[in-house]
Amino acid sequence: MDNYCHDNLALNQLIRKEKNARMRLKLLAVLHFQDGKSRYQIASYLKVSRTSVNRWISNYLSNGLHGLEEKKHTGRPSALSTAQRSKLTNFIDSSNKNPHSVKLKGPEIQKYISSEFGIEYEISSIYKILERLGYNNH
Repeated sequence: MDNYCHDNLALNQLIRKEKNARMRLKLLAVLHFQDGKSRYQIASYLKVSRTSVNRWISNYLSNGLHGLEEKKHTGRPSALSTAQRSKLTNFIDSSNKNPHSVKLKGPEIQKYISSEFGIEYEISSIYKILERLGYNNH
């Protein structure tokens, strides 16, 4: 544990320099913990769950500052299979190449996915799918 403890001055400097708000919260939690505050008090001060505080303190005590770094969030897997994404890409590309058709918008793509694959998406998710497929200007 001693390997990882930072004095309060060092933690305060890190907090002031930290640009990421979530990391700043974690560092504040560690600072309060080292000041002898209970995890319940820390959660109350920072307006976060005690579960989060417990995890942050545990990670810090086990792995130091490295333990506070965010892990990659994978998110929910796509409901569209690889073959469906490929078919969707072909549909968009062929529609956009046709000089007589209007460039597809989110709602048209949403309808296509619904009718072709039977999958319902919110319009905001359609734009995320398009971005992942490399269509940034839809």
